[in-house]
Amino acid sequence: MKLRALLPLLAFLILVVLLGYGLTRNPKDIPSPLINKAAPAFDLPAVLNPDDKVSDKNFLGKVTVFNVWASWCSACRDEHPILVKFAKEHKTTIYGLNYKDQRADAIRWLGIFGNPYIASAYDVTGNTGIDWGVYGVPETFIIDKKGIIRYKQIGPVTDKIIADKILPLIRKLEKE
Repeated sequence: MKLRALLPLLAFLILVVLLGYGLTRNPKDIPSPLINKAAPAFDLPAVLNPDDKVSDKNFLGKVTVFNVWASWCSACRDEHPILVKFAKEHKTTIYGLNYKDQRADAIRWLGIFGNPYIASAYDVTGNTGIDWGVYGVPETFIIDKKGIIRYKQIGPVTDKIIADKILPLIRKLEKE
């Protein structure tokens, strides 16, 4: 009889322990199920010129950085100067995915803060972002020459992340 009375308390304690463990985890450490898989197919109009298309086919034959961003995203504002500098200094192929944004706002943003992208796809509905497993913006992917996703950065890239993770991976993938 006493054991039955202790079961709810035991269940509650187990839940508290699991919740406590979950709260100690870094949400940026969520592994992407897309790593080492082909980039999801998409074909969207470009932000700057809707008659131009941006698709997963743009990634083939070169190592590519694919950055998901939005003009309404405050973390994107922190990240953006780093991407602009990265594109200039390293002559890196960077494509963007403008996520759930208004075209006029995105164009204004690129005009004010600079444009590190060869082209940026306009994903007004967010469906392409969902296909890519985007949790929130910014997120950045590294795609190899065969169109395979090799890395995902959740949250803004920093100079340290570029130096420690992204550049070494790009150099390695360019040799393959």
